[in-house]
Amino acid sequence: MSKIIIGFISLLPLLFTACGQGGSNKSEAAEYHSQEAPANHEHSTQIGELVQSDEVCMVNDAYMGKKQFDVKFDGKTYYGCCEMCKERVPKDASVRVATDPYSHKQVDKALAVIAVTGNNGKVSYFESKDNYTNYLKAKTVINF
Repeated sequence: MSKIIIGFISLLPLLFTACGQGGSNKSEAAEYHSQEAPANHEHSTQIGELVQSDEVCMVNDAYMGKKQFDVKFDGKTYYGCCEMCKERVPKDASVRVATDPYSHKQVDKALAVIAVTGNNGKVSYFESKDNYTNYLKAKTVINF
């Protein structure tokens, strides 16, 4: 019995990490949520690659590699990976906006150009394709 309890306790952190908060629908959170891009999706992305907004969890700013839940708010569509994200998008304005890493201006995630810019599918949001292109050029110059 103690082995079962220890096993259960060791799984608790996994169950409560979905969307960075504890949740009520643990099986759904475990199925849909990951801070990493899934290893088994057909199309793997590279850092710098543009991605479709419907494959990004906009709450966790992570490319997920498959279609996410769409969340309608204020006439726009945002995307989340689990029920907690679906609830959070309308309630928390901070998850609907990001800072463009090139212009340093706030951008609405529903309207942004999105690219993978970090490990484990981490994404950034850009005001325009021009900002995205300029960001890539600046990163290339810096990395030499």
